[in-house]
Amino acid sequence: MNWNIDALYDELRSILDFWLTHTCDHINGGFIGRLDNDNTADPTAPKGVVLNARILWTFSAGYGSCADERYRAAAERAFDYIKTHFIDGEHGGVFWTVDPLGRPLDTKKQIYALAFAIYGLSEYYAVTKDPQALSLALDLYAAIETHSYDKTYGGYLEAFTHDWQQAGDVRLSAKDANEKKTMNTHLHLVEAYANLYKVAPTEHLKTKINHLLNLFDKYFIDKKTFHLKLFFDEKWTERKDVISYGHDIEASWLLLDCAQRIGDATQVATFRRHALKIADAAMKGLDKDGGLWYEYDPTLGKLVTEKHWWPQAEAIVGFFNAWKLSGDQRYFNAALNAWLFVNEHLIDWEDGEWFWGVREDYTKMPADKVGPWKCPYHNARACIELVKRKPSIIN
Repeated sequence: MNWNIDALYDELRSILDFWLTHTCDHINGGFIGRLDNDNTADPTAPKGVVLNARILWTFSAGYGSCADERYRAAAERAFDYIKTHFIDGEHGGVFWTVDPLGRPLDTKKQIYALAFAIYGLSEYYAVTKDPQALSLALDLYAAIETHSYDKTYGGYLEAFTHDWQQAGDVRLSAKDANEKKTMNTHLHLVEAYANLYKVAPTEHLKTKINHLLNLFDKYFIDKKTFHLKLFFDEKWTERKDVISYGHDIEASWLLLDCAQRIGDATQVATFRRHALKIADAAMKGLDKDGGLWYEYDPTLGKLVTEKHWWPQAEAIVGFFNAWKLSGDQRYFNAALNAWLFVNEHLIDWEDGEWFWGVREDYTKMPADKVGPWKCPYHNARACIELVKRKPSIIN
């Protein structure tokens, strides 16, 4: 199995071409809301802003990597749909979902969703220089800082109603704890802010990125285990929950990347150290086949024996990054084995893209290939990030 820049470019193009071929909604515009494992589209499925923002980021970044005009056109398609259907022109922010015709459906304001919209819009601006994209990204940034930033305790509150009132249920999904501050939202907020900083570097934004990095150092990273703590109330009282191996390894490289983006030497030194310790913690979730288990509940001593697509993508980047930082062969082997696992068990060599995941016995999970959470962001980004880090190894 080759693991080099050519192989990574091939897989990146395969992912992007799948989304071009199978997900454009040629009837109602934008992209379809759901596609099952057999590549059968559901024309009645709602369209989620997280999926669409990640599509925007992926095709924008893909165009930046491959200079293929088809990818730029797909990014423009995503941008046009988001600005027309997901941006709330009355109250600001973005709608959580719209119906298949593009009409607002769930109008709650989830800060996680605003973060991904900023992430996608800023990447689109980076490759097109469309001033409207930057303007929308800055508007969303202002909305977050106005409504979500906690001036008393720091950090960002999770979710609001359509007109920015307190929401009773602030969960991203049914499996999450209903708490006002979450690691997941803060991780993708610092990611979004760092990407915005790439195209709009202001001191105010740099201060906010520093604040978010400090929150990870102080609250979200468990200094005993170096797993991530997931849920807190507004006063930073932790709600004990599961260990998420995928988020561990994703944070290990992503937080350092954000620190490097703003060029803060102290933060870079801190998160270089954390990167290796968090990677070590994530390695506890590796199976002998190279795959990364989904979650572990320490209270029940129960492992979720599934291997979802996105933790494997993050494992490829995170462990490779740890190897580049340290030279420790353990990390290189973990990254390579994750890539081999993906090739053997997750890539759909017949119909394209990656399956949602596999169970312990390697049977495919009957989950969407495209849906509100199943997107091209993790796996395409893994290819792009590895190309940046220039692997030139043949196994």
